[in-house]
Amino acid sequence: MKTIQFREAIAEAMSEEMRRDESIYLMGEEVAEYNGAYKASKGMLDEFGPKRVIDTPIAELGFAGVAIGSTMTGNRPIVEYMTFNFSLVGIDQIINNAAKIRQMSGGQFKCPIVFRGPTASAGQLAATHSQAFENWFANTPGLKVVVPSNPYDAKGLLKSAIRDDDPVIFMESEQMYGDKGEVPEGEYTIPLGVADIKREGTDVTIVSFGKIIKEAYKAADELEKEGISCEIIDLRTVRPMDRKAVVNSVKKTNRLVVLEEAWPFGNVATEITYLVQSEAFDYLDAPIVKINTADTPAPYSPVLLEEWLPNHTDVIKAVKKVMYK
Repeated sequence: MKTIQFREAIAEAMSEEMRRDESIYLMGEEVAEYNGAYKASKGMLDEFGPKRVIDTPIAELGFAGVAIGSTMTGNRPIVEYMTFNFSLVGIDQIINNAAKIRQMSGGQFKCPIVFRGPTASAGQLAATHSQAFENWFANTPGLKVVVPSNPYDAKGLLKSAIRDDDPVIFMESEQMYGDKGEVPEGEYTIPLGVADIKREGTDVTIVSFGKIIKEAYKAADELEKEGISCEIIDLRTVRPMDRKAVVNSVKKTNRLVVLEEAWPFGNVATEITYLVQSEAFDYLDAPIVKINTADTPAPYSPVLLEEWLPNHTDVIKAVKKVMYK
């Protein structure tokens, strides 16, 4: 094993796959000459050249369409958005073309493409740069949605996403690019659609994904001191969701808290809540609690942002609520 940063795990995954398959290329704003806005493509232009690592204009609709069209001629593009807030400019191409090519062509065309970049809040970046759209994309048949929380998962999942023959939305975080973690020296992949139990527990299940899961770890450490054992499940892939892992955990612990950095209406936590009440209702010893951001655009003020964003204190309160303590 070696210890590398999250951004290095992303770069390694892309580079290894591009060495393996010449049909893969990377395009996006500042991915080439600048080595990526977050240095997640550092050194790739030097190795693969300007035909396979392509700087684009600030025109997300245009280069998303170019990349999607290129899948129909045998290419496997990786499209980087500087932030998924900017993907809204190209969302017509993602929803109406990438997600539907296979079905609308009667299976004549696949669309092997990865759209990747950071999601959700990253400090004081204000309302239009602090949004989480995982549930938006996960609501679309034809798309797969991946949200890793650490370097090991990021590399293994990204390699699988690049090899997948369907479009994958791969969502990262500006606040995780500097995170360090152990990654195997050799080749490995992680299958899409498989959750990971990050922490075994007996009293309550906490389901989360992405960078906000760190707050669940903090809460679990504090709760352990009080004799409360938390099981933490990292979904890793939002769609397809590992429904079995969630349900089986709830059948063991009989309580569920869902932590998600997203607005509270109609999100991934809502889907999980429906899943558990429909498939494990008789095992529940308390109502499910879901923790989300405040139902407002993200504020710029650091004081308000702290109130807006879920934290480990919110998780502790939620766990104690379902434990009736």
